[in-house]
Amino acid sequence: MGKINTFDDWVDLFRQWQNEIGFDPKLMGDYKMSAQFGQLETDEIEFGDYSGGRKWEKPSDIPEQRITDALLNLIVYQGDTEFASVEQQRLLVNTAPNEHDMRSLVRVMCEEMRHGWQMSTLLIEHFGYSGRVEALKLLERRSYENQRLLGSFNEDVENWLDFYVYTQFIDRDGKFQLKMLSRSAFAPLARSMRPMLKEEAFHLGTGNDGLLRIAKCGKLPMRLVQKYFNKWVPTAYDLFGTDHSSSANWAYVWGLKGRFDEGENERPADKGSLNEYARTLYFREVQDLCDRLNKHVKADEPQLYMPDLKFNRSIGKFAGKAYSVTGDELSTEAYEEYVKTVLPTDEDRVEVKSLMKDNDWIAPKGVQAA
Repeated sequence: MGKINTFDDWVDLFRQWQNEIGFDPKLMGDYKMSAQFGQLETDEIEFGDYSGGRKWEKPSDIPEQRITDALLNLIVYQGDTEFASVEQQRLLVNTAPNEHDMRSLVRVMCEEMRHGWQMSTLLIEHFGYSGRVEALKLLERRSYENQRLLGSFNEDVENWLDFYVYTQFIDRDGKFQLKMLSRSAFAPLARSMRPMLKEEAFHLGTGNDGLLRIAKCGKLPMRLVQKYFNKWVPTAYDLFGTDHSSSANWAYVWGLKGRFDEGENERPADKGSLNEYARTLYFREVQDLCDRLNKHVKADEPQLYMPDLKFNRSIGKFAGKAYSVTGDELSTEAYEEYVKTVLPTDEDRVEVKSLMKDNDWIAPKGVQAA
């Protein structure tokens, strides 16, 4: 794609990336890309072996190279998800049901691009040659070529039901990741999180509002909506990482990434089960959201539910195992046929497209439930 010597070089390649994925910069209007930093709650490292010391302002402050390497990896993975999500959503611009949803989509995409810009700024400004190489790679990988680093971000977002389920559940995982990084011992990363979390809240609200309006309208059958829950939610479970992760353990020991409730939880961290703990908190949150959504589902439609933590997993102890959406163990043969009934099929996608053709499948913004 090119070579990076300065941040301006990277910006030129960023513009090239926009063009290559088919994103028209005119959609951005007067939106300006920039790195934004918030205030730290404290200058002290808040957890881990270095707690009580002053947060690190630059990599040369970090006491061990392996900590610097782990930090670089965290920033790379975060940046990769941001650019990937734009690639996943790029085709929806042509099928927006109304002006409100179009504006929401463009804002989400602009802010995800800015988040990737933010992480690239950290890489280029603080990590020398290695950072420049990784910032370049963020623009070279493609979601639609199955090249992104995490599974959720190689899945296709083909329609607006995909988009609303994605922003409800995958962006919600993003909230968890950003909050866990917001207390990082690396001050520039921690300062990056508050503006990103504020923007991420809009993305979550977009997904939740979209699903509420779908339920209120009542045109899309809940059996189809459920299949898209079944598609995306297991990938969100996977995003929290492997069970008993050594990398999560060390990220906590080194002060790089805390617990989701680090500021409120006074109990000592179970460092061997950090990913499982975050995943459990996430499950509780999305289950509550599902319960609220069901209050707006029509009486003659089935209630929505969260797929079991064991269903269709790609990492961890349940990876590749044959479990149903309710957590029942199946034979391998039975599972192969079963998944065809609970995940979106080609026929389901055709049906969704047909139901959406007149743009009357979602309640207008502001419509109250009956």
